Amino acid sequence: MKNLICAFRTYVVLTVVCGLLYTLTVTALAQCLFPFKANGSFVTTGGKIVGSELLGQAFTKPEYFRSRPSSISYDPLPSGASNFGPVSLQLKDSVEARRKEFRSAFGMAPDSAIPPDMLFSSASGLDPHISPEAARLQINRIAERRHLTSRQKEAFSALVERSIEQPQLGFLGMPRVNVLRLNRMLDTIKQF
Repeated sequence: MKNLICAFRTYVVLTVVCGLLYTLTVTALAQCLFPFKANGSFVTTGGKIVGSELLGQAFTKPEYFRSRPSSISYDPLPSGASNFGPVSLQLKDSVEARRKEFRSAFGMAPDSAIPPDMLFSSASGLDPHISPEAARLQINRIAERRHLTSRQKEAFSALVERSIEQPQLGFLGMPRVNVLRLNRMLDTIKQF
């Protein structure tokens, strides 16, 4: 009986310390030091939440940058990949369909290269970033759809270059562009 009482006390103390005090301390520190990130990195326009910098979303209008494809239709609840292997016919068919559609939408030659991140979905299906190459590839179409002059197009290209995020700590990950941030910048800029 003595061991049972000791085990119960240990259980109660560890539950309070690890389950309650630790959680409250970490939450309070996150809210004080990083409130934007701790609350989901929500992006608002006119007081309305339009997305999160951490989650990809579909941009279908031709005057916006496209996000990386999603195997889950950008739904965060069933987050995950298609799990098709490298020899899967379904994977091959979906990549070929994306390749054909992308080339058609951007007026590209049938043998032109497309960055892999525009053909393959990410492991989570919610990646908010594309490669700088994928962003640069979309500049001409967006400039055309927004009726930009050649001078405005140069400024627009410079905006895309400034939007490139470098790897964290200089070596973690690859250079990337946040699609939601870039598209919001396009909407807020009246004239380049």
